[in-house]
Amino acid sequence: MSRLREHYDAQIRPAMMQKFSYMNGMQVPKLDKIVLNMGVGEASQDRKKIDMPVLEMTQISGQKPIITRARKSIAAFKLREEMIVGCKVTLRGERMYEFLDRFINIALPRVRDFRGVNPKSFDGRGNFAIGVKEQIIFPEINYDQIDKIRGMDVIICTTAKSNDEARELLRQFNMPFVN
Repeated sequence: MSRLREHYDAQIRPAMMQKFSYMNGMQVPKLDKIVLNMGVGEASQDRKKIDMPVLEMTQISGQKPIITRARKSIAAFKLREEMIVGCKVTLRGERMYEFLDRFINIALPRVRDFRGVNPKSFDGRGNFAIGVKEQIIFPEINYDQIDKIRGMDVIICTTAKSNDEARELLRQFNMPFVN
């Protein structure tokens, strides 16, 4: 069992039950999944451009990503239906907790001029989204082997019913929110 999962069971769940006065332990919000998404627009012109982002996403997440394709044609972007536009991976279970541990404790502090994450980046249903500008903040990525700096989106989905519950859950996981 991962370190964060044990921390959730031992300390976070009782603290959340006390703060929000839940009657049952199953009412306490928990992490549902983490979705990593990397848009690779230049892959629509050249299919080989998707290989390196797929490899990097595999190294970061420990799981092979799926290639996302355009749903409809957009002439202004020179995009036709079914063209490759990026890759994404959904993490659940132990891999999710391991990734969140590495993301909070190793990757986020390596961001240049990092002051914390925005506490308002919730969607109203307890899901938190953060954009990362460069993939080199992850220790799994070898700086000498990258061909281009790419950003990615990290979406943390919880079972919380409101933003306040989800914010408190992530705060208990030591997410560095800006005050």
